Amino acid sequence: MSIFKQMESNVQCYANSFPVTFNRAKGAYLYDNEGNAYLDFLAGAGSLNYGHNQDELKQALVDYIMQDGVAHGLDMHTDAKAAFMQTLQDVILKPRGLDYKVQFTGPTGANAVEAALKLARKVTGRTNVISFTNGFHGVTLGAVSATGNQHHRGGASIPLSGVTRMPYCGYYGYNADTLKMLDKQLSDPSSGIDAPAAFIVETVQGEGGLNVATPEWLLGLQNLAKKHGALLIVDDIQAGCGRTGKFFSFEEAGLKPDIVTLSKSLSGFGLPLAIVLFKPELDEWAPGEHNGTFRGNNHAFITAKTALETYWADQEFEKEIQQKAELVHSYFQSVVDELGVTHARLKGRGLMQGIEFRTGDIADSITSRAFEKGLIIETAGNQGQVVKCFCPLTIETQDLEKGLKIVVEAIAEEFNTSLKMAS
Repeated sequence: MSIFKQMESNVQCYANSFPVTFNRAKGAYLYDNEGNAYLDFLAGAGSLNYGHNQDELKQALVDYIMQDGVAHGLDMHTDAKAAFMQTLQDVILKPRGLDYKVQFTGPTGANAVEAALKLARKVTGRTNVISFTNGFHGVTLGAVSATGNQHHRGGASIPLSGVTRMPYCGYYGYNADTLKMLDKQLSDPSSGIDAPAAFIVETVQGEGGLNVATPEWLLGLQNLAKKHGALLIVDDIQAGCGRTGKFFSFEEAGLKPDIVTLSKSLSGFGLPLAIVLFKPELDEWAPGEHNGTFRGNNHAFITAKTALETYWADQEFEKEIQQKAELVHSYFQSVVDELGVTHARLKGRGLMQGIEFRTGDIADSITSRAFEKGLIIETAGNQGQVVKCFCPLTIETQDLEKGLKIVVEAIAEEFNTSLKMAS
């Protein structure tokens, strides 16, 4: 019996889908202890946007460690933190006309969501939060209250409260005006919906099935929040850090959210790091009011700063992401065109695209076939019915095409047909 079977909890999940032991990783590849190479279209569930062990990030971290740089300092001032914050301001926030305070929370995305919800409630004096169907915000108690997935909600084992669920953009079809419905309910004192402290939303719902909110809907939501005295929280933990093409997923819509949560690929190296960005006038925290031992990972500050300088100092990286996104779109669209919309549907945008199938069983079979061919790729959606491409943003074009061809081959085998590759 392996040590994993002997000791690890049943709560593990990715290991069930990819039952090998990995011992090395580089770029877009993971390697098992038998020397087999696997293309990685999971990328740490979006935590490895720049791939595994990127050379410049790794060297910066090694140099810092070898100089006895501060590894842990609670929330005290360090050179590493100062350098990261200055780079965040100069490279990301100022060029986008964003003026935000930075709060360092515990190191996970759920920590950032918890802090954002607490702050919104503290500032507004309200308790209700509006979240949206199929949204995913984490599995700690506050975050899972805002999460729609029944499986994750059930894990709480207590009643979840303080959140009202509303239909996401396109939930009833894109012709239905879900914002008008929401406005009607919030304007009616007898609707039973308490005035909200905040709306929390993903511009692209990663775990929810790559559902995409239109720019018009997002701008309408921002206006609706202002109308009803609520704050707009954009959860950019999975869709941010370049995953949809821009650094922030909401840039395309021209939003200026009140609060933004970031984690996953923020460190650039897979190291835990999470922050909450919020407008300066919202900074009503008392010292230590939202606390934690690991508020700011100095090693992650080093790699995060290096990643921002390496990839985001100009627009070249954005152009590369767009070109790769178009390639993914062409492959996936060719599959959808051949299978027909009754069997497959294109989902997502940027480099978080996928194909939705009729059932989760079909999607699971496709990802299993892909793994046998040397590709790690996962599913998403309310029934696990979406095969989700989440490759590193830095992947070489030939490797991206190699992985996409494996996906197409796996789909063709599943449907016992011959699919044409995108030209």
